[in-house]
Amino acid sequence: QVQLVESGGGSVQAGGSLRLSCAVSGNTYSSNCMAWFRQAPGKEREGVASIDSDYTTSYAESVKGRFTISKDAAKNTLYLQMNNAKPEDTGMYYCAVDLWPAMCGVWYPHRSARYRWGQGTQVTVSS
Repeated sequence: QVQLVESGGGSVQAGGSLRLSCAVSGNTYSSNCMAWFRQAPGKEREGVASIDSDYTTSYAESVKGRFTISKDAAKNTLYLQMNNAKPEDTGMYYCAVDLWPAMCGVWYPHRSARYRWGQGTQVTVSS
């Protein structure tokens, strides 16, 4: 199995930056499609960004131009650079591996069993 551990969450003021990391271990060879999801209190989980084995990226419209997903294959680490953070970015952020990747840019935030999840890291953006 693949294991994922997020880190880097915390509090930041609106307009500030934060960098989230996700350490991947286990069967990293199967991590062809990786993504970041988030869930705000009282809201449904939503996809944020994804990156495939060819380093092709996809982003939710709400974060385009502000967030950057990347990975360092040598370090088996996934990143989410959050710039110009907004209060609406507040939530629990999870990294995930799509266990049945077909189109990496297509997300299924409500289908938990499709993914291998990290434990999450909290991000709070104050105004």
